[in-house]
Amino acid sequence: MPKELSKITMPIVFNEPLSFLQRITEYMEHIYLIHKASSHANPLERMQAVAAFAVSAVASQWERTGKPFNPLLGETYELIREDLGFRFISEQVSHHPPVSAFYSEGLNKDFVFHGSIYPKLKFWGKSVEAEPRGTITLELLKHNEAYTWTNPTCCVHNIIIGKLWIEQYGTIEIVNHSTGDKCILNFKPCGLFGKELHRVEGHVQDKNKKKLSVIYGKWTECLWCVNPATYDTSKKNEKRSGDQKKMKPSEEAGNDEADDMPEIQETVQVIPGSKLLWRINSRPPNSSQMYNFTSFAVSLNELETSMEAVLAPTDCRLRPDIRGMENGELDLASKEKERLEEKQRAARKERAKDEVEWRTRWFHQGNNPYTGTSDWLYSGGYFDRNFSDCPDIY
Repeated sequence: MPKELSKITMPIVFNEPLSFLQRITEYMEHIYLIHKASSHANPLERMQAVAAFAVSAVASQWERTGKPFNPLLGETYELIREDLGFRFISEQVSHHPPVSAFYSEGLNKDFVFHGSIYPKLKFWGKSVEAEPRGTITLELLKHNEAYTWTNPTCCVHNIIIGKLWIEQYGTIEIVNHSTGDKCILNFKPCGLFGKELHRVEGHVQDKNKKKLSVIYGKWTECLWCVNPATYDTSKKNEKRSGDQKKMKPSEEAGNDEADDMPEIQETVQVIPGSKLLWRINSRPPNSSQMYNFTSFAVSLNELETSMEAVLAPTDCRLRPDIRGMENGELDLASKEKERLEEKQRAARKERAKDEVEWRTRWFHQGNNPYTGTSDWLYSGGYFDRNFSDCPDIY
């Protein structure tokens, strides 16, 4: 049986110097895909761009084996990127279970993107599986359209012994609530010979389930779309040319050994007539020495002197344990992490004694307007910057 991990304190060596709230912000790295979706007049092209965005949003997980810091209750993170045309705010709205809510909007009022994530971590002996429960909603305001989906499951292998490696799997279903179109994407588990490692395959269908487009690629690399008939013909030819060579299953590895990462197979074979939807950004040259961060992730904890005056006192950038780890002061970071967790526990006991409920600042619990499921919705007002009633959590 898997063990539930959210209540276990992990040593700091397993961490990367970012909070989970900052990790969520990495959904925004390929935001140009949302602007692109908004610019398309054709609903199929909009759905293809949204699908590419949904895949790109989890691409930064690749080789990111460090665990982000658990956000403290009431912790917030904001990001304004005028160059990319968005602003973003998130808040840790619940501690048990841990729930992070986020809201982002286009600076040109072209989109709203929001959701709440409840990462359910399970420990399977050799691996940790993170299932990101919670609905993600994208609204394209110009087209009066809303899309919803949930993210795939992420698994980190060999947490005890061997080289850490990551795969993501599960089916995500993106629904356009205005047209009834759906995009069904299958993130494939790596399989016996690793042939399927990182592969994503799926299709867009209309409300009558007619296939409009096939989407394929790898979430670590690129995504293409092609006409369904062309795709089917190509697959038939592949079978005919004996590509499916029969392979003998290798013997099962002994249980205590590491699950070796499969060899990365050939990159995506592009079917003639396909259109490129998205290609991953290359990582900075020293990324492997920096927790495998992308260029976008590297900038998330930057704190310029001018920012301190305007940031909420609850912003992750002001969190001393993460800052200590970023500066290479692991002992200090470890002590600060302990102090902050103890402070959080003491505050919780105090509230219980006085029978006071915790009050979230920027989000409230409600139902998602499109799916009807339970969600955390943005209450507004963060960017007015009245932070006088923010809790003292650091």
